[in-house]
Amino acid sequence: MSIDRSKRTTFDQVADLYDETASTYPEELIDDILSLSGIRGQARILEIGCGSGNATISFAQRGHPILAIELGERLAALAARRCQAYPEVRVLNMAFEDWSVEENAFDIVTAADALHWIPPHIAYPTAAKALKATGHAAFFWRVPIDPATDWSRAIDQVYLEVAPGFANPNKRFTAEWMVDIITTNFQASGCFGQVTTRQYFWPETITTEKFIKGLRTFSMHKDMDDETRRRLYAALETVLDQYGGKIEQPNSVMLFHAKVKK
Repeated sequence: MSIDRSKRTTFDQVADLYDETASTYPEELIDDILSLSGIRGQARILEIGCGSGNATISFAQRGHPILAIELGERLAALAARRCQAYPEVRVLNMAFEDWSVEENAFDIVTAADALHWIPPHIAYPTAAKALKATGHAAFFWRVPIDPATDWSRAIDQVYLEVAPGFANPNKRFTAEWMVDIITTNFQASGCFGQVTTRQYFWPETITTEKFIKGLRTFSMHKDMDDETRRRLYAALETVLDQYGGKIEQPNSVMLFHAKVKK
């Protein structure tokens, strides 16, 4: 699966929808990042592409000072608002590539569903440069899970019939593909040691309304013509309503953690 990085700004266009529909990350994931990084007290954290602050708030609530960098103006404002009770959280509205790196300044560099929007030859060395000699990188992404249920098979059929050129979000990529890509990026940078991977699973009950709203934030759907999008969403609404207007969707997130080499 190739990445069209020109779509990295599409989320800001639907910032409120993105904030409303994005699932939170498991507490176990956040705790593991801190544990794997050897953090006992406060850690200064750099977050790349914080979005509306979904992960930022979890670190802030644990008392860690954070510099969060977000390209989207509306998303950055949402993140700042969400973290306004935490004075040691600063949200910087700019592209990570344009940031004047604070070298050897951070204990952890993290990114939640964001690092793939930055070319690896820039993202990984810049992250390493920002870390202290004892620092760690912790990058994580949601990994689609196909529930293989009657309702998910019905959704597959809708995509085949109405929008065959577009991906069902549950079929975008696999965990194996993600491991291969991200570990290769770490190794190619030459800036990090051994990569630890962990995957976390949890269920979420999603209504028809939230399901469709979530699709409206899906960057690949931006290329769909208006009529196809209308027909697709209408057909999906019909399917989901047939299953009670509420589905149990399995969620997954995969963590990639490594210590910097300096």
